[in-house]
Amino acid sequence: MPDGGKTGRWQQRRRTRKELLAAAARLMKQGRKPTLEEIADEALVSRATAYRYFPSAETLLIEAPLDVAVPEAAALFAGDTSDDAVARLERADAALHAMIAANEVPLRLMLAKAIERRAAGGGADGLPVRQDRRTPLIEAALAPSRGRFTPANLKRLTAALALILGTEAMVVFRDVLQLDDAEAEKVRRWAIRALVEAARR
Repeated sequence: MPDGGKTGRWQQRRRTRKELLAAAARLMKQGRKPTLEEIADEALVSRATAYRYFPSAETLLIEAPLDVAVPEAAALFAGDTSDDAVARLERADAALHAMIAANEVPLRLMLAKAIERRAAGGGADGLPVRQDRRTPLIEAALAPSRGRFTPANLKRLTAALALILGTEAMVVFRDVLQLDDAEAEKVRRWAIRALVEAARR
């Protein structure tokens, strides 16, 4: 991982990328198709910085609406005082699945753009080629029960859950395994329970 983990520099890069996405979303809500330069100005970052994170306005405009569509952890778990890790993870999974189902085409385009950028050497400079939207949801789901896991197991659990919650899992279920949504949900829920139990041991 860049910078050896989630250091201040790594977090700042994620925030900068997030600010560019938010700026693009604000401009698009005005009924505009902004240029990368306009988005940079709205985000209060230099145009050179914007180009380092997004090689084209098209890439940014595909991803910006998706960033807004992902539920915020605070809103998703508002009023939920449960410390049931499995139940809370299932809630996060359901919210992500609903977002993915409503945005499958742009999500696939976003994945394709990320793959193209990685193949062209993107990410070698430490800048993220994707925004990590699932980890905050996973961490929020596990927060009330984090004391039941060792720090190492909690870290592994969070990473393992990121493999089965999100767009890539949808692609595997539909394209590779050819499972319908109902069966895919059963597999995800089984995996969530199995991973939580394994991490507790």
